[in-house]
Amino acid sequence: MSAITEKLTFASDDQTMGTDLERGQTRGIQYADDVDGRRMRRASTSRSRSRRRGSMDSLSIRQARRSVDPALVLPPQYRTMSFNIEEGRRRSMRAETEKLKGSKSSNSKKSAKAGDAKIEFNDIKYHKTPLDELFSQFSSSRGTGLTSSKAAELLKTVGPNQPTPPPSHWVRRTLGYLFGGFGAILFIAAILVFIAWKPLGEPNPAIANLALAIVLILVWVAQAAFSFYQDFSSSKVMESITGMLPDKCIVLRDGQQVSIDGTAVVPGDLLRITMGNKLPADVRLVEVSPDVRFDRSILTGETLPLLGSVESTDDNYLETANIGMAGTHCVSGSAWGLVVETGDRTVFGKIAKLTSAPKAGLTPLQKEILIFVGVIVCLMVTMILVVIIVWVAWLRKDHEGWITVPVLIVSCVSVAVAFIPEGLPIAVTASLTITANIMKNNKVLCKSLKTVETLGAVNVICSDKTGTLTKNRMSVTDFIIAKKPNTAGKAAALYEDSKPLRELARIGAVCNAAEFDASTVSEPLESRKVNGDATDTAILRFTESITVVSSLRSAWRSIYQVTFNSKNKFAINVVQSELEKEEETVLIIKGAPDILLPRCSSYVDTNGFVERMTDTDRHEMETIKDNWSSQGKRVILLAKKNLSDLVFDAQLQPREYENDIMGRATSELILVGLVAIVDPPRDEIPEVIQTLRTAGIRVFMVTGDFKLTATAIARECGIITQPKDKIDDVTNLAFDEEYLDSAGIRETSSFDTERAHAISLSGADLDTLSDSQWDKLCKYEEIVFARTTPDHKLRIVKELQARELTVAMTGDGVNDAPSLKAADIGIAMGSGSDIAMEAADMVLLESFAAIVEAVKYGRVVYDNLKKTIAYLLPAGSFSEFWPVLTNVCFGLPQILSSFLMIIICCFTDCAAATAIAYEKPEADVLTRPPRNAKKDRLVDWKLIMQAYGFIGVAETLCSFAMAYWYCERQGLHFSTLWFGFGKLEPNRTQDWQTDVLNTASSIYFVNLVVMQWFSLFAIRTRRLSVLQHSINWYLPPAIVFALLIAILFLYVPKFHSVLGTAVVPVEYWFLPMAFGTIILLIDEGRKFGVRRWPNGILAKVAW
Repeated sequence: MSAITEKLTFASDDQTMGTDLERGQTRGIQYADDVDGRRMRRASTSRSRSRRRGSMDSLSIRQARRSVDPALVLPPQYRTMSFNIEEGRRRSMRAETEKLKGSKSSNSKKSAKAGDAKIEFNDIKYHKTPLDELFSQFSSSRGTGLTSSKAAELLKTVGPNQPTPPPSHWVRRTLGYLFGGFGAILFIAAILVFIAWKPLGEPNPAIANLALAIVLILVWVAQAAFSFYQDFSSSKVMESITGMLPDKCIVLRDGQQVSIDGTAVVPGDLLRITMGNKLPADVRLVEVSPDVRFDRSILTGETLPLLGSVESTDDNYLETANIGMAGTHCVSGSAWGLVVETGDRTVFGKIAKLTSAPKAGLTPLQKEILIFVGVIVCLMVTMILVVIIVWVAWLRKDHEGWITVPVLIVSCVSVAVAFIPEGLPIAVTASLTITANIMKNNKVLCKSLKTVETLGAVNVICSDKTGTLTKNRMSVTDFIIAKKPNTAGKAAALYEDSKPLRELARIGAVCNAAEFDASTVSEPLESRKVNGDATDTAILRFTESITVVSSLRSAWRSIYQVTFNSKNKFAINVVQSELEKEEETVLIIKGAPDILLPRCSSYVDTNGFVERMTDTDRHEMETIKDNWSSQGKRVILLAKKNLSDLVFDAQLQPREYENDIMGRATSELILVGLVAIVDPPRDEIPEVIQTLRTAGIRVFMVTGDFKLTATAIARECGIITQPKDKIDDVTNLAFDEEYLDSAGIRETSSFDTERAHAISLSGADLDTLSDSQWDKLCKYEEIVFARTTPDHKLRIVKELQARELTVAMTGDGVNDAPSLKAADIGIAMGSGSDIAMEAADMVLLESFAAIVEAVKYGRVVYDNLKKTIAYLLPAGSFSEFWPVLTNVCFGLPQILSSFLMIIICCFTDCAAATAIAYEKPEADVLTRPPRNAKKDRLVDWKLIMQAYGFIGVAETLCSFAMAYWYCERQGLHFSTLWFGFGKLEPNRTQDWQTDVLNTASSIYFVNLVVMQWFSLFAIRTRRLSVLQHSINWYLPPAIVFALLIAILFLYVPKFHSVLGTAVVPVEYWFLPMAFGTIILLIDEGRKFGVRRWPNGILAKVAW
């Protein structure tokens, strides 16, 4: 940031404002000259460009806490609010129209949701209220400003002029880290086990209870630390915003100019604004110099300064030029402004508050896991109540010594430990992070874990055309002069003898913002680098191919320019000849033919003379233009108009001059020619579109191009597959089917959702659609939205979302930021603007083709999460619960200790659960339809059947069998233990029986660990055979890790007495392998049945 934007610079002016305002004079205001103004604009532009280098570095999935550039995060919010105001106005007008017609309002709940706008500024009238009324409203005066006493009173009432930092809620966040999810259960369980150890365990406290309590505390702390790490990586937006307001400013109080702190400004203050000042509050401009301009890029993202005005220039409060906004700069000239809002009530303050506020609500995956946790907790509480009821009603009376209070506590904790998959939170986050890193290697950057999980549910992609679907290498292929079409290759030969072609070249060179890069200007034309947008670049290269652009430009001096924008669809340059003695002023214009051709009344003929344009001439031009457009060519019209009797000066009266020029450009233009520009689709795009269509994803084109051009490119890309005569337009949405039936009208092209439907609409069409028509439109398979503006893109996103579609939107410009932010997945191209990349959720670094990989891995991550849960539940939940239940209800010893339950959940299973995240996509991942984010559950009854009903039951039965078989072999008979309630085997000691049971518990543990290895291979695929799937080289290390953990706790003698573990005989390691192999073979048979009979029972219950 240059020094000129960091501090305030005030011109010396001893006169008060009051005298000047009362006399209607301006000599008390010092104006900056144009040179300084241009220098300020260049500084602003360079500041914007300098952000690019750091922006790409900020796109990591997880990073250290960073400070965000407000110039990147504020514009999306600003643009969204501006678009919402316009949308709100349109809806109000439509409602009034319907009311006048006496028709019922069609505002459905869906539409209300789609167009629901938080319009904080829609009712603000500061920009329209007469100045005298504003002064009266704020108890201020043109001549003296506020009185000191009134200012002090207002400061106490409205507070200091500064954004209020959002509450930290550190207590709430800390409690969330510690007790969120399973944290509260783990904490309570640890405390209860500590109590069971001491004092309830006195006089002989069990060391195993102490060990269990310590492990529970460690798991609890680990989960809290993990949650803290995730939250710590969030952005500190408000800290970046705080420094964007000035420290000092000059206001008029008691008739005197005084310097005060920026925080002391109050509504009603008259603020003095000079070049270099940063506005501390929102002001209504009451007096301006002709050259006063404000840099609003911090809010809008647009680097071109806005010309200030005393009069309102727009009904939209956010777009009018007579309001100066807090945080913006005065880059030239000077002004006085009446402060109307301060602090959080300013535009800057409201946007800063929205931007820094934490995102409300849960992500889809968080909701799924919350549902899953709720089910698990309900089951856990139910089983704990069963245990307590059985103990109170039966065991405490009939078997008093079997389960004491400390043992009851440990039993309840064991139930909790059994049901809680402690490794799930870490495994889920690790899975998302791993997948995001895999996508990064495929040139796809995901900025949040939410992006990864949402990708799998995307069913609509709205894509830009230029640069996304096309190569963004535009070239002129054809041109028209004197009503005659020619190919671009003939232009050089015709140039010398053709006056209209020379005129066309002059406009193409002078009304053109593109520039040849100085470092490559000596190279051949095709090798030169051009700085500018693709359309200007194509026209510049075409012009240079037939003449020397620099010589044409040097012959003309630019007086005034109106740059191209998405609303006007044209650019203007007012120029004067440097060669002619009489400085004739000429308006030259280029833009969209559908906008400019109706404004043309004449054309340049073959001899260079101006001829009147007849209706026949106009029809011929329209026909050629439509023919080019239907071939996918972008058509640009170039025209001129000689100006005379100009009454305003461009330097002294820029606002009036611009209004005059814009008015003159609406009629009597002289058509010089048209050029056709082609931008071919990327070679890979048709295949990409077909792949996405196979995956059940609809791809819609959203472009600013002419409808015929857009439709032709869409056909080349494969977005439109229907013949031309089968492509619908807005008239097909005009009537409902019920209305047509009642009228006796039966159309062969009647709307049929069973076939692929194609429709092409313009932005103007969208403004007329009702809710029922949007319902109908959203059922089309193939849609082209042409001639759209950024606010159309935002509306398209909201309307699609209102109909329960998961939408991805691509964009690369500043004005695309609101739609990128509103979409479920905002996708920016790596070549796009910094603001677009900041607003987007995902950045494609190279080609749009990478979207296929993004969708693939978005689905894979969801598949792998299901596999992770299917792996964790059998041993980490189901098989751990039954030993506790049989202990309480059937008097059997708890054959798996609570400590070994924790070891399974947090150690032996956790590494393998994380390794599942590295599973490659199954072959059918891109042939399945996307999941329904509203209906499809992460954990459904099918997965529960797989995890509990099949693998869980098998592992539980095999583990019980192995443990009690060992007891039988050692002489501890099952008949003794069944309803034994602690009864000793005859002629055996308590120590002997405890040792046998400890070994049996270790065998149960080993059986689960080993069978889980085979379960791991079984759940690697959901439909394919494991032999058809690629090898996951992370699984063997995970299995080895589980083996080492088991050996550590079973074969280290010091753990035996403390933890109740024992050495497991070698045969009990190999028998579980046989059981696991049987499970694997049975599951392979199930998968074969699913593949062989895709509509059979097995397929319907397949998880």
